[in-house]
Amino acid sequence: MMSRRLAEKTAGIPGFQGETHLPGEAGYETGRRSLNPAVDARPVLVAEATSREDVRAAVLAAREQGLAFAVQATGHGTHVPSDGGLLVKTTGMDRVEIDANRGVAKVGPGAVWGQVLAAARPFGLAPLSGSSGTVGVTGYTLGGGVGWLGRRYGFAADSVLRAEVVTADGRIVTASRDRDPDLFWALRGGGGNFGVVTSLEFRLYPVSRVFAGIVYFPIESAYDVLACYRRWAADAPRELSTAIMLTRVPDGGPMAGRRALAIKVMHCGTPEQAWRDLRPLWDAAGPALAGELSPIEYADAAMGGTPARYLDFHHDLPDEVIETLVAASEEANVEIRHWAGAMAEPGPDAGPVGHRDVPFSIIVSERLPGLAESLSPYGTGGTFLNFLADASRVGTAHTAADHARLVAVKRAFDPENLFRLNLNIAPR
Repeated sequence: MMSRRLAEKTAGIPGFQGETHLPGEAGYETGRRSLNPAVDARPVLVAEATSREDVRAAVLAAREQGLAFAVQATGHGTHVPSDGGLLVKTTGMDRVEIDANRGVAKVGPGAVWGQVLAAARPFGLAPLSGSSGTVGVTGYTLGGGVGWLGRRYGFAADSVLRAEVVTADGRIVTASRDRDPDLFWALRGGGGNFGVVTSLEFRLYPVSRVFAGIVYFPIESAYDVLACYRRWAADAPRELSTAIMLTRVPDGGPMAGRRALAIKVMHCGTPEQAWRDLRPLWDAAGPALAGELSPIEYADAAMGGTPARYLDFHHDLPDEVIETLVAASEEANVEIRHWAGAMAEPGPDAGPVGHRDVPFSIIVSERLPGLAESLSPYGTGGTFLNFLADASRVGTAHTAADHARLVAVKRAFDPENLFRLNLNIAPR
């Protein structure tokens, strides 16, 4: 039960300057919601932080009152309800600063990728953002951060330079390679288990225009394209990121609603280079039904995504897997994405992003009977934190050695597991 001290509006959270909302009050219903309709959170208090001092005050209040602590900016990564906990919203802490001379961005925990893209664009720079500009920068990056420039430049987590963090005991620390290196390591792929990040600094890259888009082909070409894809991907240049979708043509044209194979493409070279690299896939796919590839500002490229109800990593795409995925596409969207490139070449102090050596991920948008049983013999059983909705599978997002080290860091920085309303790594 919530204590009298926390319930009294005259007291609120000692030292907290932002607005707070109790159940039944204006702002509570809006504040408690995430983007996941399955998460119907009922925290005891929603607190809208305006500064790192607000975050610290909330952390200390949660500790004193024996409440679990949850933090949310956009709600994209909320998979565990904050029932009975203190929910801090960092949405208003959305400042974005660009240091063009250093090629670095510094953002608050409420910033979204669209803000960073807009701020970096005038300088011809780009972040390692994902498919949507509305996704929060911090949660995406702490979960690893795989984007459409990843094969060229790596995971977003690999580009982090430093992070300001409020720890479970209320300290405000700056983690970097030289200061609190264990915490810095854990933050770059271990999620929000180790503290509340109130400022994040990361590299930007010299990318302004790309050749990108989504093109739809007859579903009948799926077997040939995927058989080609498994061979072609091994030699694909790292400037080229691709994914194959088994889906339906979107609304807006004569082919709308038709089952199709779609090829998603982003190439950070010239159109001529891209067409040479893509030719084997286009030859296998046949005439296009809809869509196009075109030169476009990186900040304007909309690549879309697929909800992950089934997720696994695969070293290869044998015929049995292709047949299963084509059959599954009659009832769900399927996405096969090519990873590798720079993502598979971490530096010596890279964070715990797992399964870097596996070239393909498979995502299916629905839980279909028998699907997991058919595919699991061919997969690795691995997951990726950003894509993971099942909190019970967190251990599969990292290698065994990295997971053991993450547990040790958790034990050092949050031994009571204050930060547990998340994709949790327990301190045991």
